[in-house]
Amino acid sequence: MNRFVLRAFVAFAAFVAFVGFAVAACGTNSPADVAGTFTVGVTNRTNGCNFANWTVGAMNSGIPVSITQSGSTASANITGATGTYFDVVFGTSVFAGSVDGDNLDLKLMGTNSQTTGNCTYTYDGEIVATANGDTLTGKINYTPATNGHTDCMTLEGCVTYQDFTGSRPPK
Repeated sequence: MNRFVLRAFVAFAAFVAFVGFAVAACGTNSPADVAGTFTVGVTNRTNGCNFANWTVGAMNSGIPVSITQSGSTASANITGATGTYFDVVFGTSVFAGSVDGDNLDLKLMGTNSQTTGNCTYTYDGEIVATANGDTLTGKINYTPATNGHTDCMTLEGCVTYQDFTGSRPPK
């Protein structure tokens, strides 16, 4: 093997090793500690799914949310009166998902189906948040999961969401 080919091969191998290390490092953010009992306040924003009795800008505070965490996996259980409301409307009050660095992505898969004509659907929720010490801020998105019938056209692709901020006692 001539020197040029050998040098090119060594340079290429070093480049591949560097890129592999860089890519691996990007995906390995240590998960923030988000476990605890948070008190959350929400503000209603866009009502793309036309929820009844939804007033954009309306606020609700003092919502208790208990977050458990094991490494990069977390679940948020909404408790109190709001948790009971979630249990009735969605079929559950628990969001589950991942923590990547300071970012949370937790999903609630609704189980209580509703119908409109031949459209059967549930609503799902997703918490997208950022942790900063003892504070969480982010959005809660609500979207329908439909059976795909043409009667579902008005629901397809809609999003209703809330902004929120929550805090826990200092750890």
